[in-house]
Amino acid sequence: MTGSLWLAWRQQRALIVCAVLVLATAVVIAVASRSGMVSSVDSGLFDHCETGPLYCTGADGMPLSLDVGPLQVLGALNIALPVLLGMFWGAPLLGRDRELGTSRMVLAQGISRAQWFAGRFALAALGTTAVSGLLALLFSWWRQPAADRSYGVFWYETVALSGSGPRTVAAALFGLSVGTLAGLLVRRVMSAMALTLLVTTAMTALVEWSHKARLLVPAHSYISAGSQPKPDMGDKWSTGHYGLITASGRRDDVMNCPFPSGRELRECMAQHGYVARFYEANPASDYWTFQWLDTAVLGGLAVVLIAVTVLLLRRRI
Repeated sequence: MTGSLWLAWRQQRALIVCAVLVLATAVVIAVASRSGMVSSVDSGLFDHCETGPLYCTGADGMPLSLDVGPLQVLGALNIALPVLLGMFWGAPLLGRDRELGTSRMVLAQGISRAQWFAGRFALAALGTTAVSGLLALLFSWWRQPAADRSYGVFWYETVALSGSGPRTVAAALFGLSVGTLAGLLVRRVMSAMALTLLVTTAMTALVEWSHKARLLVPAHSYISAGSQPKPDMGDKWSTGHYGLITASGRRDDVMNCPFPSGRELRECMAQHGYVARFYEANPASDYWTFQWLDTAVLGGLAVVLIAVTVLLLRRRI
């Protein structure tokens, strides 16, 4: 191990140990919780439940559900990874040496700026990728018995859509990159952590808003002819936008004929010239569209931030 890598390991080993402990704890909880979920599903209690977002009820009329609370906590943790990794791993990465003035001493030992940065960031990026990737895989494995069922977790729920898949890794690397650049720019570690908290939280909120607004992944339109009941939505993610279509193709709000079915609906549609009904939703296949678009955006931003950090290193320290 070269001098720069050895120094990087010495400075980051506590964080790496903490990450390993978090992973180990998550795995133990996941194995125990998933085993209970599988036993509940295999008991036959949910055999009568259909797919789709409608609640499945038991003999007492109360909704049936699996204990997915710990799973949702893991999803929330995965969503928070950019903030946590950026603040506690990224911000001190360069910022601590700059604040204490030890960076000049290290560089005076014959280590170039490129080596000093590369050793630290490579180890941090490797640790971030491993932690976020394994936690994302753990969530997906844990969720399988409850996947896309009313008694479990649907793919479009925030904890599943943003707490699993490759976008989790890209988001974590984005957070690390924000913290690293903040540590270089601000010099004070606490100030860099505060700036990282602000930026990563804002980006997390922006990405979640883009999901709900269907900004990058537009919803599909599903049409049922006449007053026929609409096809079962299954595990589609509805926009909540339902309506009626005239013969000319004009789309009106569903409240123009606020009847679910039957004679009232047929008479109202005939009176207003409506020939079909529609609703807008994203099918389950759009899960991967959301994932890869998020990965491209967040991963691209991470690359840009690291490039800026490298360029600034030429003028700072």
